Amino acid sequence: MNADCGLKNQDEQFMQHALELARRAEQEGEVPVGAVLVKDNAIVAEGWNRPISGCDPTAHAEIQALRAAGQTLGNYRLVDTTLYVTLEPCIMCIGAIMHARVRRLVYASSDPRAGAIHSAYTIPDDAKLNHAIEVESGVLADECSSLLTNFFRARRS
Repeated sequence: MNADCGLKNQDEQFMQHALELARRAEQEGEVPVGAVLVKDNAIVAEGWNRPISGCDPTAHAEIQALRAAGQTLGNYRLVDTTLYVTLEPCIMCIGAIMHARVRRLVYASSDPRAGAIHSAYTIPDDAKLNHAIEVESGVLADECSSLLTNFFRARRS
């Protein structure tokens, strides 16, 4: 098995865990988004959306995972980590990801309205930023997109 195939399998494995966390968010009445932060092929921290239950507009899945990782690693710099998230991060979240110095971001579904990676905005492409991040998109996109679509369809009913 070549390195690219191994990385793809690893990405799918960790994204599957993020998808489970998104389902947990949905069970709690939150928009179903999950995030997993990985270092050295091991999960360091995880998070799922909690703005409603926490009365906290910043309690997105990515922020929850970054906060937990900072505590676990004892550092606000999360170098040599990969963040897996089921939905393309918003402006707030990519800002936090960049400040934390996450090396790699892997996300599943695009967010045409608020996505700040490739959709509504392209924050990581801004040459003025002093941190570059590797980005991979589309990992388990269909599953994550279906979860979100079904969630919002049920809410509108």
